[in-house]
Amino acid sequence: MASDVEAQALGGLSDRRFAIASVLGTSALAALVFAPILYYMFVHWGDDANYSHGFLIAPLALYFAWERRAALRRTPVEPSWWGLAPLALGALALLVGRLGVELMSMRVAFVLTLIGLNLLLLGWPMFRVLAFPLCFLFLMVPLPQSLVNVVAFPLQLIAADIAVSTLQLFGNPVLREGNIIHLPGGPLFVDQACSGLRSLMALGTLGVVFAYFFRKTWYERAILVVSTLPIAVLVNGFRVWLTSWLALRFGHDMATGVIHQTEGFFTFGLAFALLLAEARILQLVFSRRGPPSAPTPTTGVPA
Repeated sequence: MASDVEAQALGGLSDRRFAIASVLGTSALAALVFAPILYYMFVHWGDDANYSHGFLIAPLALYFAWERRAALRRTPVEPSWWGLAPLALGALALLVGRLGVELMSMRVAFVLTLIGLNLLLLGWPMFRVLAFPLCFLFLMVPLPQSLVNVVAFPLQLIAADIAVSTLQLFGNPVLREGNIIHLPGGPLFVDQACSGLRSLMALGTLGVVFAYFFRKTWYERAILVVSTLPIAVLVNGFRVWLTSWLALRFGHDMATGVIHQTEGFFTFGLAFALLLAEARILQLVFSRRGPPSAPTPTTGVPA
């Protein structure tokens, strides 16, 4: 009887190892198939500073998966045919991307393929443990330029409006015309590079990582991640205001070159500081609420 139990245990362990090896092998094969697409995505990260954070996504996702190793050991392997759904969706995204020469669809197809393989070969219990690292990979996919153009211009207008409104509040003679700030010394253009999209992408990714490590409840994490949008917009408005103020007081040369680049590092540090302050406030608010206390048992003689 004992030998039968041991045989079943060894058989289950063998099946588990085979399933994990299958996932690793098929994922490596998928990476090989998608190699040209992934290569040009790496090139995109290097060429476009808005997506330079992409180099960190895969290593972080691997770390998140490795951090769950204890939970993965306890979780049973129950292969699920539901994995065919993301695989089919990934194949469709790849087909659409190929036909329309749309890079984002092809890159998303790779992540969907990895999700489908994990769900198909490991099942729902294991997928629930690995869901965050796998979905985190979507952050490495650059947005299509058509969408960037749609998003960037409103951000340029918001930043210019914040800067002009603040300068006018203190009596400075400035005027906004679209994304152009008219100063006494000449116009100042708020171009796409000053839209704050780069800070928004980087701060959004940082917000996800920061919320994962330092917040424990889903609602605190959600608040932190969502708040990266207004923080990035406000801080970028402050950056444009600072550039405009320097140009107004000291001439346009003070608002370009090294000083302008230094402003970017300073304002991103300011955005991160605001994120830290918000996390601290959330900790104080939710720690005061605390978990509901259990009712105190009463003692006495029954009537």
